[in-house]
Amino acid sequence: MKYDNIRNYSEKDFRLATGVSPKTFEVMVEILNSKYADDHAHNVKGGGRKSKLSMEDKLLATLEYLREYRTYFHIAASYGVHESNIIRTTKWVEDALIKDGRFSLPGKKALLSPDHEIEVVVIDASESPIDRPKKNSGDTILVRKKSTH
Repeated sequence: MKYDNIRNYSEKDFRLATGVSPKTFEVMVEILNSKYADDHAHNVKGGGRKSKLSMEDKLLATLEYLREYRTYFHIAASYGVHESNIIRTTKWVEDALIKDGRFSLPGKKALLSPDHEIEVVVIDASESPIDRPKKNSGDTILVRKKSTH
C-alpha cells in the first residue's frame, strides 16, 4: 500500500494500517527528511537518479516489513521497485530513526539503574494452534515401499 492511499484514513484506521499514529508518522518523516538533507548536503549539483519512492513510502515500506513480516520481494512488488532497493531503504530508515534517539530503546545500563522508571507495555502475540493430522510412521513406511518399486 502506498502513502497516497492511506493519507486520508481516520486516525484509528491509519494506526491499524501502519502501527503508528499519524502524528508519530509525521515526526518520523521529519527525522528522515532532515537525515536525507544532512547526508546529501555535500552534493551541490544534485546528481544521481531520483528515488521512485517518496519519504513517506520509504517509511511505510519499512513499517510494513517490521510489522507484517512481509518479505522484501513482496514489498518491492507492491511499490514497483527492485528488492535490493527495499532492503537498502529499510536499513537506512531503521538506522536514521535509531540514531535520532526518539525511537530507540534504552540500553541495558539504563534499565538496570535504580532511579530509572520503566513503563511496561504488554502485547498479546500468542499464536493459535492449527489442527493438523498426526504423522503415522506406518503410513510413511508404506509410501516409501511403494515408491521404490
